[in-house]
Amino acid sequence: MKMLEDFGKGTTALIEYAGGVTMLGGETVGFIARARIRLTETLNQAYFLGFQSLIIVLLTSLFTGMVFSLESAQQAVQYGVGNLVGGAVAYTSVRELGPMLSAVVVAGRVGAAICAEIGSMVVTEQIEALQSLGLAPARFLVVPRLLALIIMLPLLTIFADVVSIVGGMWIAQTYAHINPDSFLSSARQTVGFEDVVKGLFKSVIFAIIIVLVGAYQGLGTRGGAAGVGQSTTGAVVISIILIFISNFIMSYMLFGVGH
Repeated sequence: MKMLEDFGKGTTALIEYAGGVTMLGGETVGFIARARIRLTETLNQAYFLGFQSLIIVLLTSLFTGMVFSLESAQQAVQYGVGNLVGGAVAYTSVRELGPMLSAVVVAGRVGAAICAEIGSMVVTEQIEALQSLGLAPARFLVVPRLLALIIMLPLLTIFADVVSIVGGMWIAQTYAHINPDSFLSSARQTVGFEDVVKGLFKSVIFAIIIVLVGAYQGLGTRGGAAGVGQSTTGAVVISIILIFISNFIMSYMLFGVGH
């Protein structure tokens, strides 16, 4: 019976959490639809959340593309299909690795920052002060961050795709002696504009997940500084789990059977 009771409590908590995030998202979208946007704050958040994440995203993507090319290039040459390596690297980078790895890296940095900042405001009663003045926390805190990351994460993904392919090309040339022209020709033949657009669509969904989970965790912070730490850890873990789950669902819908 205790197992059933625990299962029931867990299910209820999960539904409540999903409902809370959905309500926060709905309120945020409502402000955006009514053009209740703080432009200056949105630009500041775009710099902080996006531009300052650029280096770590580029490094992650560069070495991932290099590793993938290193693992595949020599084997491909041995089997006489070295001309397919460029397409394989570009295919995996544009469809999967670029959007998902960028989102995971950004979730670790940005999701934690959003949650910690909002959680600290909750603990120091700044959120209550906003509400007492009749100001909605969703408009002042969530809207600028959501718009900023929806714009910046796809841009980061484009840079990640390019760097990953270039790194893979360099490794393929250096260790498997695959001509760069052959590598790029294979990449162009394998990956179309539609694949790039679908990868960027994924990154938009990932941006929404990161911001809403981080903000919701921050707004739910209780218990002082220790509570901020727990909320921040939860925000990162939940965001990354949801990124992987949603990536599978979107991959199946966008690239699965019949595509």
